[in-house]
Amino acid sequence: MKKIIIAAAFIFTASTASAADAVYEAPQAPVAGDVTTFSWTGFTAGVQGGYAWDKQDLTGIAPAGALDANFDGGILGGFAGYNYQLGNNWVVGVEGDFDGNWGDGSLTILAPDKYEYGMDWQGSVRARAGYAFDRALVYGTAGWAIGRGYLVVPGFDKQKESFNGYTVGAGVDYAFTDLIFGRVEYRYTNFGDKNYDFGSLGPLLNGDIDQHAVRVGLGVKF
Repeated sequence: MKKIIIAAAFIFTASTASAADAVYEAPQAPVAGDVTTFSWTGFTAGVQGGYAWDKQDLTGIAPAGALDANFDGGILGGFAGYNYQLGNNWVVGVEGDFDGNWGDGSLTILAPDKYEYGMDWQGSVRARAGYAFDRALVYGTAGWAIGRGYLVVPGFDKQKESFNGYTVGAGVDYAFTDLIFGRVEYRYTNFGDKNYDFGSLGPLLNGDIDQHAVRVGLGVKF
């Protein structure tokens, strides 16, 4: 009988110790504070496209003053830059872009002759500043802009000039993943004015171009 009682007591003690060990070795729940937040700091590059509405005042053709030599068209190109996110969720950066411009138009002064005009390409170098709502970045941008405009006058060779001015705008970037983000952006660009000089026997015409453009883009953050 004694042996039975001692054996029972030994089994009870061993099982109690094993249960205590099982409770002690139970895995801990993950800590909520371990989740990392998204940061916009890093280099970016991507492609963009959209549509541009170009307004051009052309003077020197008629004594009445400037003529509306406006033109619209698609734009397609790319961008690259760098962003830095501050501790208070503000983001600052710099960016450059370059687009082909398919905008062109024509103006008939004396039929059937036509003045033809448009832009070949455009680009900019800009500062950016915005506020990050986690993966959404709302920003404003402003900087220097350049564009190559052209004018064809009946009886003369095509003349091309580089216009220089400024651009301002705003947009939203949204990160779909830690690497890929999308963009929607509006910008106004004033390219300034430039003289088209067709030589000593030709006209001296002045073009003044500004632009409203909407772009969408897809980029990578490194």
